[in-house]
Amino acid sequence: MSELPFPPHDPAAPVQHGTPATEPDGAGQHNAPAGADAQPARVTAWVRGRVQGVGFRWWTRSRALELGLAGWAANLADGRVEVVAEGPKDTCDALLDRLGSGGTPGTVESVTQRWSDAKGGITGFVER
Repeated sequence: MSELPFPPHDPAAPVQHGTPATEPDGAGQHNAPAGADAQPARVTAWVRGRVQGVGFRWWTRSRALELGLAGWAANLADGRVEVVAEGPKDTCDALLDRLGSGGTPGTVESVTQRWSDAKGGITGFVER
């Protein structure tokens, strides 16, 4: 392990921009700092591939509920699944990462997304 050229607590140490600082929450997890990523947002994602009839909507609902998001997952007539999720932007990003992770039921070929302001009025996460 190499030594840092300065102590980690040195106020004169260079600041790394673009990477938000985090604080441990005591359980080994890190909480994102308050800011734009913690603001409520809505993401609509269209997932293309073999994603219907394989438990993909159920899996998506489970991941969204684990993250504390509200919204829905619905089959579309063209074979895609539409996912609408509302919550903190960074948490919505986490769901998008999971949708494209390769660990989903079926086969995901692509995930297209559109961001907008949260509309509210949604409780829970359902399969439609």
